[in-house]
Amino acid sequence: MKVIIANNQRRFVDHYLVRGKVFIIEQAIDWIEELDDKDYDAVLFTLYDNDQAIGAARLHGNKVGRVAVLKDHRHKKAGTLLMQAVEDYARKQGVKTLELGAQTYIIPFYESLGYEAYGDIFLDAEIDHRMMRKKL
Repeated sequence: MKVIIANNQRRFVDHYLVRGKVFIIEQAIDWIEELDDKDYDAVLFTLYDNDQAIGAARLHGNKVGRVAVLKDHRHKKAGTLLMQAVEDYARKQGVKTLELGAQTYIIPFYESLGYEAYGDIFLDAEIDHRMMRKKL
């Protein structure tokens, strides 16, 4: 598996297909909420297994978001590889702390990567989330 930063039309399409399958189809999030204006100036990461796109994430400043792994590839270290690539890139850009809004069910995954939850639970796309951060 390898992570590639979207830098051409194919990579962008692959990235959005993963997000669409996970957030729009699987979680029934409205596409208008999922595809927001932060994508225009974010770094978009796509995780590939051989030549198949299986994961996606974005980095907007020091905010990680839209982290998604296709259902058949979860619990196989795909999310860990994706997050490591985002963190490595952020470190090279001089980012000292990463933040993200995690769906509450996935908080243990992020905690296993060193993120700490803070603040109250909030709704995003009608799904419970909690803020998390990690010092790099």
